[in-house]
Amino acid sequence: MAKALFDFKGQKVLITGGASGIGAASARAFAAAGAQVFATGLSADEVEQAKQQPGFESIDVRVLDVRDHEALSALAQSFDRLDVLVHCAGMIRREAEHDPDVFDEVLHVNLSAGMRLSTMMKPQLARQSGSIIFIASMLSFFGGPKQPAYAASKGAIRQLTMSLAAAYAQDSIRVNAVAPGWIVTNLSRGARDDAARNAMILARTPMARWGQPEEVADPILFLSSDAARFVTGVVLPVDGGFLTM
Repeated sequence: MAKALFDFKGQKVLITGGASGIGAASARAFAAAGAQVFATGLSADEVEQAKQQPGFESIDVRVLDVRDHEALSALAQSFDRLDVLVHCAGMIRREAEHDPDVFDEVLHVNLSAGMRLSTMMKPQLARQSGSIIFIASMLSFFGGPKQPAYAASKGAIRQLTMSLAAAYAQDSIRVNAVAPGWIVTNLSRGARDDAARNAMILARTPMARWGQPEEVADPILFLSSDAARFVTGVVLPVDGGFLTM
């Protein structure tokens, strides 16, 4: 993103999974727009690597495993106020997800942790008439035979977004989601490195290219901003037109 598209000066933003990929791009974008940004990564190594990235100079990066309920509670209690909560923490295990234990773990990380932290942060967000952003997926709209847990969790994120939007509106909290398509991240490296699969993806994507994390971050900022002040319960595809085919 060449310039800040929105103004978040004076606002506090928390991004789980904000040390890499779409989360990191969002953290940089919010910081460039003037926000005080807090981002989390799964490990100390991931956090340290994030701190070395350009644009992370002013970002507070912390270790957080969203599967740890006590850690989530401690994080929530450390905030007296919050304007934007972005749930970017996620995982995919592909074929291994047919194992029920792996299935449960993926749903815990991608879905249940987001619900838990949203509930914990609701008082802080309500005081600021804040905003929650979930990360859905194109797999929120169709099945994934090789990744049943990931697809199930992202389908559920779509429903959770609409449900919390309706439930939290009385507290002046807006809840929306973005649904990324094929984006250049570590999770998509295997598909990009597979020549045949890469060609198939590009052939189905009307814009005929992969998206960049920054191109998902900008819609996240839009949905969090006053420009979207009458928008809630939306799951916005950011996929170069993939879902149109």
